[in-house]
Amino acid sequence: MNLNFLEIISASIVLFAVIDIIGSIPIILDLKKKGGHIEALKASLVALIVLIIFTFLGERLLNLFGVDISSFAIAGSFILFIMGVEMALGIEIIKYDGPSGVSIVPIAFPLVAGAGSFTTVLSLRAEYAVENIIIAIVLNLLFVYTVLRSTNFVEKILGEGGIHILRKVFGIILLAISIKLFMSNVAIQIHSLFPFLKQAL
Repeated sequence: MNLNFLEIISASIVLFAVIDIIGSIPIILDLKKKGGHIEALKASLVALIVLIIFTFLGERLLNLFGVDISSFAIAGSFILFIMGVEMALGIEIIKYDGPSGVSIVPIAFPLVAGAGSFTTVLSLRAEYAVENIIIAIVLNLLFVYTVLRSTNFVEKILGEGGIHILRKVFGIILLAISIKLFMSNVAIQIHSLFPFLKQAL
């Protein structure tokens, strides 16, 4: 086991920003108003299973297409950057086209376990030990479960202004993380193409 507290915290923060369950409270409340019964435990467990499976099998899927994980991480850094811009500036770039549904769709997928979180877990594989990522996923899904169980209470406590501020703050954090992810994996690609630069640098 290669448990690292700092890696767990870092991975948890990244996933928290990407999943953005707090920012999704308005969507969840809207689904509930439309008569959709949300089973918090079912939604959280499905999302947890999907993310863990993708964490282990995602790299094999990439290998089928001849893509290494650091290249995927670079591509993922662009997605994270766009999501950070959306959150920080309050604009919509990536369209949400999820079908209507309740616990599984669209809550578990694609709201929690969607393209952004898939990209993130594989990108994190290039930086952190897998066991630390799994713990970060579990911690985030426990938080997702708590929020789904108490959306009305969370909205009342934070208020519209509080949710707005949280989105801005985590948007900026996500921007910084995406830049770090890009730079570190570009360096890996450069070193693999030009090994002599590793010693020179």
